[in-house]
Amino acid sequence: MSATTAAVPFWRAAGMTYIGYSNVCAALVRRCLKEPYKSDAASREKVHFSITKWTDGKQEKPIVRTDDE
Repeated sequence: MSATTAAVPFWRAAGMTYIGYSNVCAALVRRCLKEPYKSDAASREKVHFSITKWTDGKQEKPIVRTDDE
């Protein structure tokens, strides 16, 4: 193994992004929890984000979405 490949993080060497690696780790931790912590963590797992469209240089009203829609 050369010095340049030794310095590469293993998630990058596996072809993953850091966010993907982080999501995999978080899912594993959530699955290992015992109740009531498991259900509490599951309730915080949802992701909310907003989408804002621009038409003719003007911002329209944002649409709030969740990851399950």
